Amino acid sequence: MVSFYPGPSRVYDTIPAYVKDAVKEGIVSINHRSPEFIALAKKTDRLLKQKLSIPKNYTILYTSSATECWEILAQSLSGEKSYHLFNGAFGKKWFDYTVALNHQAEGILFSREEALHPEEYVFPYQQALICLTQNETSNGTQVSNDILKRFRSNNPGAIIAVDATSSMAGIFLDFKQADVWFASVQKCFGLPAGLAVMVCSPKAIERVRNLNERLHYNSLPAMVNMMEVWQTTHTPNVLAIYLLMRVMEKQESIKAIHKQTQARFKQWKDFIQKQKGLSLLIENSAVQSQTVLPIISDPFNVSLIKSKAKKAGYILGEGYGDLKSTTFRIANFPALQTKEIKALQKFLSDFKSK
Repeated sequence: MVSFYPGPSRVYDTIPAYVKDAVKEGIVSINHRSPEFIALAKKTDRLLKQKLSIPKNYTILYTSSATECWEILAQSLSGEKSYHLFNGAFGKKWFDYTVALNHQAEGILFSREEALHPEEYVFPYQQALICLTQNETSNGTQVSNDILKRFRSNNPGAIIAVDATSSMAGIFLDFKQADVWFASVQKCFGLPAGLAVMVCSPKAIERVRNLNERLHYNSLPAMVNMMEVWQTTHTPNVLAIYLLMRVMEKQESIKAIHKQTQARFKQWKDFIQKQKGLSLLIENSAVQSQTVLPIISDPFNVSLIKSKAKKAGYILGEGYGDLKSTTFRIANFPALQTKEIKALQKFLSDFKSK
C-alpha cells in the first residue's frame, strides 16, 4: 500500500533500518539531559541548516506538531496584536487557536485563486505578529518567497510567522524572509508523525525575550534557553529526532530536491490536463502548491476513484472541509518514488478510459 495522502504520507524506505539502528545504539533509551542527546541535537541542528539552507544564526526548536506551534506562538509571541491571512481550513484553524488565547487576533480571508499583493497589507500596529500559511494543505495553494519578502519589506517592525507544514523539506524556502517557520515531519520530511520543527530568527528570539511569557510548559523563552545548551524543556520524541538526523544525513540539498519537486509537479499537471473528467482545483499557476495537488471531479467519480485506488494499493487524500465530496488530494512529496507515481497515473488513466 502506497500512501499519497498529504500527511501522514509515505516515509522513506530507510526508516525501518534507522529504527533498528536506534534500538541497537540505545537511542530509544537515552536521557534528554545526557551527553548523547546533546550530541544528537547538535548534529541534527547542523544538518537541517546545511541541507535546508537555514541561516546559521537561526534557532531550531522541537515540538510535537505544527498544531502545537500555533498555540506556542499565540502564547509567547503574538503580544498585543496578530494578523492572520488565510484562504483555507488550516490557516483558519491557526487563527481560531490564536483567538482562543488572544482576543486581539484579526483574521483576513482572501480567495484561494488570489495571489496576495503585500502592498495592500501595511498594518497599523507594526509590532504585531503577521501569520501566513505558505502551503495550504486543504486546497493546494501556496505563498511565494517573493511575496513573503515584500510582506517583510512593508512591515519592517513586525514578526512574520509562516506555517510551512506541507512544503518544508520539499521546496526551497527563503528562511531570511520570515522570523518563525514551522512544519510537522510527516509530510515532505518523509518521517512518521510525532515531531515538528520550529525555526526562529534572531529578531524573533529577541521579541520572545522581551515579552518573556513563562506561564506554560512550552513557553518559548524556556524552550529557547534550553536549546542554547542543546536540550529541551521536557522529554522530547528522541527517536523522531534521531530519524530526522539520519534522513538529513543522506538527503540532497534542498535546491536539488526543489528541482525534482517542480519537475514532478509539472509532469502531474500535464497528466491531469489530459484526463477527461479530472482537473486541478487551483487554476491560477501563480498560487498552485508544488507539493499538494487537489483534483476536482464530480462527487460520484471522486468516491469511486478513492475506493478503487485503495483496492489497487494507493491511498489518496480526502478532500478537505467543503471540498470533501468534490476533490481528492495527491501528495507530491520527496519520499514518493517515480515508479509509484507512474503506477498511480496508470491507474487513473485506465480508470478514466473504462
